[in-house]
Amino acid sequence: MTMQRSSRDGDDVRTRLTAWLATVLPEGADPAVVLHSSVQENGLSSETVLLDATWTEGGEQRAGQYVARVAPAVEDLPVFEQYALQDQYDAIRLVGERTDVPVPQVRWMEPTGEVLGTPFFLMDRIDGLVPRDVLPYNFGDNWLFDASPEDQRRLQDSTVQVLADLHAIPDAANTFAFLDPAYDGATALARNLARVRSWYEFAVPDIGRSPIAERGLAWLEANLPATSEAVLCWGDARIGNVLYRDFEPVGVLDWEMATVGPREMDVSWIVFAHQVFESITGMLELPGMPHFMREEDVVASYQRATGTTLDPLDWYHVYNGVEWCIVFMRTGARQIHFGEIDRPEDLETLFHHKPLFESVLAKVGG
Repeated sequence: MTMQRSSRDGDDVRTRLTAWLATVLPEGADPAVVLHSSVQENGLSSETVLLDATWTEGGEQRAGQYVARVAPAVEDLPVFEQYALQDQYDAIRLVGERTDVPVPQVRWMEPTGEVLGTPFFLMDRIDGLVPRDVLPYNFGDNWLFDASPEDQRRLQDSTVQVLADLHAIPDAANTFAFLDPAYDGATALARNLARVRSWYEFAVPDIGRSPIAERGLAWLEANLPATSEAVLCWGDARIGNVLYRDFEPVGVLDWEMATVGPREMDVSWIVFAHQVFESITGMLELPGMPHFMREEDVVASYQRATGTTLDPLDWYHVYNGVEWCIVFMRTGARQIHFGEIDRPEDLETLFHHKPLFESVLAKVGG
């Protein structure tokens, strides 16, 4: 199963990338580009294009393997309200400079949109295995599901360590100030919540309003935690955005949701994302992976790695539940746009996590 993300023509993209590389490489480079298929098994937002490039530099033949992260075209119903490709580029670059977190080496940025119609950047391609999203890894018959419990736990703990290392970057509020949402709010968390409210309203015209998302937003706004913490948050902190070798991270990807805010945002997201997939296997009566990414285990590992004590994650689970609603609203609208599904009478039938979200809301009285 795949979901269409783009209406771009592959041959046209290759021609345009080749001409553009000739402008950023040394004179006389005469580049050639081989375009591979876009990544379709993971990620639902930015377009990801794999390419090989060869060129001449200093009289020698050079070659590189790259990934192009391309902001989606407006007519293709993008998931997010805004795509700040320069911010993503700078976040990856700064993380690479300030930590040992394995992020790709970013190469060239095209900020104008004049080449492909929207901005993009190129980064080095990293070889590794990714826990798949489609069909989710916990459905079975894949390398992570079939691994030993010890290797699964090694992957879990090493990924939690990535969060700990990111959150340890000093003075993140200033270093990553460009990621602080440009919305009203006295704290970074309040500004992030205002951004989510705006994102929801952005999604409504193409698909309709969601009662459960609005319940969640109302509860969040009425129960905003009194924290001013602002660490670097990866944002889309889940194993489907990591390349692994021998169950250890070798590439931390997908920075379009990066922000500054409380550390609980990332810790909750990595737990909640797995719970979303687990709720689907439960409905399908599949065994799933209930022993994996359990909240108590993730929290304990994180607190050991950082020496900090996390606040309860309930508020952040509701926050993430709302964000997943919006993602499903946008991906559903896009599937309708591309003729992959019919418009449902009840848009919340698109919310694969709805039973999970209802249980989270019931727990907090929302």
